[in-house]
Amino acid sequence: MKAGIIVFPGINRERDMAIALERSSGRAPRMVWHTETDLDGLDLVVIPGGFSYGDYLRCGAMAAQSPVMDAVRRHVARGGYLLGACNGFQIMVEAGLLPGALLRNASLRFLAMDCHLRVERTDTAFTNHYQRGQVARAVLAHGEGNYFADDATLDRLEGEELVAFRYATPVGEITPEANLNGSARNIAGIYSPDLRVLGLMPHLENLVDPLTGGTDGKPLFDALAA
Repeated sequence: MKAGIIVFPGINRERDMAIALERSSGRAPRMVWHTETDLDGLDLVVIPGGFSYGDYLRCGAMAAQSPVMDAVRRHVARGGYLLGACNGFQIMVEAGLLPGALLRNASLRFLAMDCHLRVERTDTAFTNHYQRGQVARAVLAHGEGNYFADDATLDRLEGEELVAFRYATPVGEITPEANLNGSARNIAGIYSPDLRVLGLMPHLENLVDPLTGGTDGKPLFDALAA
């Protein structure tokens, strides 16, 4: 896939994402400044993590109004793939590309630590290099990662199998203790109904090289590069 990474003022994970994408595909992604409105030729658009616009108002709220987001909507409408991690997930929710909201962590503290994710399905372009039920280690780095939606929305996500990852123990158990930020039903990431949009809070892009602690995130990028 030919990929592009959206760069907003305050975003700081674009290089991590670029390294992960290039390591799997052998091709450097295009960096797209937030005032650009032409995403033609891209198969995958990525909104990385960081602190877009300093997280003023609400995390992702200002970035969701940037000119590039109309181009992102057109990209999704024509069948392109979209990945958002951490602040990227927050921006996607604020832009109405995925349902729900990201609230303050239940502890009211910024979390910077490892977590474990259980892969809920593997028949998607994002996860087909994982095994169903596999546990992947990932990195949390957020203050507002507590996923919230009303019960009807949560039931729909469950019923349509749109939950991508859940916070789990290292052996794959879904427990309150594994749910470090308090997200509803341990949800760490969700898909759009057509499975072409994925938003998740943890940073799988930080685990693609043994030299940086492991490769649990690499299957996601290998799948996108296939």
